[in-house]
Amino acid sequence: MTGHEQETRAACRILLIEDDEPVRERLSRIIVEWPGGDLVGACGTLADAMQAIADIPIDLLITDLKLPDGHGVQAIRLLRERQPNAEAMVVSVLADDRTVIGAIEAGATGYLLKDSDPIDIVEAISELLAGRSPISSTIARTIVRRLGGREVAGDASPDSATAKSLTPREMDILWGIAKGFTYGELAERLKISKQTVPVHIKNIYRKLQANNRSEAVYEASRRGLIRL
Repeated sequence: MTGHEQETRAACRILLIEDDEPVRERLSRIIVEWPGGDLVGACGTLADAMQAIADIPIDLLITDLKLPDGHGVQAIRLLRERQPNAEAMVVSVLADDRTVIGAIEAGATGYLLKDSDPIDIVEAISELLAGRSPISSTIARTIVRRLGGREVAGDASPDSATAKSLTPREMDILWGIAKGFTYGELAERLKISKQTVPVHIKNIYRKLQANNRSEAVYEASRRGLIRL
């Protein structure tokens, strides 16, 4: 690769949409610290994002879906109209069939869950820009199930037994991991010891029959335990 090609690749212009400020700052840091990215904007509302898409040249849109004044799919659709050569990737806690398929039909070519590690996000961006479609394994299962015509009974209804078994503290932590907070951030926000956070998370995994954050968030969303 020539020096000119390296410089061109380093100029990938990225617009971020995320309404939760700590999560937005976390994702912004990941992008800013990645040599291949140029963060041209970090928006907390759909209105600001729509204005940025209309005014600023963008190579990649990274967006959450549930926003205080709308839905990330609206931003993806506008991007497709105004800047058809740009790519769009979703980073969201939402993993239900309708949301995932809707985002992909709108034009998203990548879909990650919010608990993805920084290196996973950077690798996903690189894969997307190389013409591939990075998708979290949980999201891939959702797509396969939907395309296979297999609807899971009770997907949208709350699991009352599980809801009752989770303590209020566990529900707080479940919400936090769904938002992508680290153990340290959870401990600080909830004013508990950092060492107790993984104990609570282990109990959450056991009660939800999950093996990791992505599966726990997916199961909680599917059972109606969290609405973010």
